[in-house]
Amino acid sequence: MRLFTLCLLSFGSLLANAQDAERIGEVSTEFKLVGPNHKIIIEAFEDPKISGVTCYLSRPKTGGLSGGLGLAEDRAYASISCTRVGPVKINQPFSPGEIVFDVKTSLIFKEQRVVRFLDKTHNTLIYLTYSTRVVDGSYKSAISVVPMDPSISGSTENVNQ
Repeated sequence: MRLFTLCLLSFGSLLANAQDAERIGEVSTEFKLVGPNHKIIIEAFEDPKISGVTCYLSRPKTGGLSGGLGLAEDRAYASISCTRVGPVKINQPFSPGEIVFDVKTSLIFKEQRVVRFLDKTHNTLIYLTYSTRVVDGSYKSAISVVPMDPSISGSTENVNQ
């Protein structure tokens, strides 16, 4: 039984890790007597194909015994804010709706994703975050927009539209 629990803990921790995300902070939202508290975590990540953009994602993390074991399903709510941290430049071609970042929010089926679009008309990058599981008949989502300086970035030809 101990081996099974250890395997579950290891597997759950592997699934819970966000790729290339930096944990900025967290705040406890509900005390749990057994296991970690429910919390909201803030993660930062850089767009791998766009230099000069950093996104901040806040999302709930389920605590308690099942959350501590990596078996709980996190809520589907998240918010995103992306900002310019330098000259914005498209370094590699990308397709509209391409996944920039994702993190598992349940043991098997659910992820929180961030995808990217380019609005050439308004010269802006749009980042959309959503849960891959339908909640109450709709997907929970949020967007953030980063304006591009046409004199610096002028490389929107790298986008497959």
